[in-house]
Amino acid sequence: MTVVGTWNLENLYRPGGEYGPRDMPAYEAKLKALCATITQMGPDVLGVQEVGDPAALDDLAALLGGGWHVRLSRHGDSRGIRVGFLSRLPLTVLQDLTAFSHPLTAVQADDSGAATFQTSRGVLAVRVEPGPGRHLAVVVCHLKSKLLSFPGKRFQPRDEGERARFGAYALYRRSAEAVTVRGLADRLLDGAGETREVVVLGDLNDEPEAATTQIMLGPPGSEIGTRGERRPDRGDAWRLWNLAPLLPDGERYSRVYHDRVELIDHILVSRAVLGRVEAVHALVGHGLPSVGDQPGARRDAADSDHAPLVATLSD
Repeated sequence: MTVVGTWNLENLYRPGGEYGPRDMPAYEAKLKALCATITQMGPDVLGVQEVGDPAALDDLAALLGGGWHVRLSRHGDSRGIRVGFLSRLPLTVLQDLTAFSHPLTAVQADDSGAATFQTSRGVLAVRVEPGPGRHLAVVVCHLKSKLLSFPGKRFQPRDEGERARFGAYALYRRSAEAVTVRGLADRLLDGAGETREVVVLGDLNDEPEAATTQIMLGPPGSEIGTRGERRPDRGDAWRLWNLAPLLPDGERYSRVYHDRVELIDHILVSRAVLGRVEAVHALVGHGLPSVGDQPGARRDAADSDHAPLVATLSD
């Protein structure tokens, strides 16, 4: 049995900086809460997002005990947050990329006309060996947020025109990022999804039916819950399945935004992995806060504002 998961740790920084907890007690409380949830989850491989301080992830691994392997992307965003892995299994890094997939060109980033050619945070792919002769490729990503920021570090627009434009800029980038992650998945699958075990997971910052999420699935028509789910076809060589439909009732969300539940964290798997899936859960039992549009309001919060998703795979 192999347990894989994804969790946005929400601004994991050591205390005293611009974005992290203001003091050591708040930091220690957060580490303790994260540790308790990870212990409950029992992952073999956990993709993590929003690691702002690499030393903070090392602190979390030390608190967990038992010799965890830690890998982080070299590419953080403007605040330094990045993706990574905590794993009980040894990790081999396959790729750590930011450049948009060729031939995708740059997208507009703001009102000045400035363009970006890369993802907001690195996309990290690793390989683990769950058992003798088995190789599992796992990709962790964190797509551009729908939470808008404006010039001058503002989180509120000057007018509705500015809100609309920056919403479009964010969508341009999130779409390009989805294409880039999909391109990486294509290279890992290499037309052999029936035998190659590939998992793509992370905070996609949108729900299962969103266009950016759908881009990452590849060939349509065989989604879980449809007649084509268990009917092999040529698309299986390249297809990824979103495990969201396997979440139990009452667990089909990973965040609460303005009092509305939403599922923005996802686990996607190749055909070779789909046949091994035994269970999928979102750990929402500890309760999630309703969050708004001011990220700094939670800098001293003693837990994450996301629920982790976890999938159990048979041997």
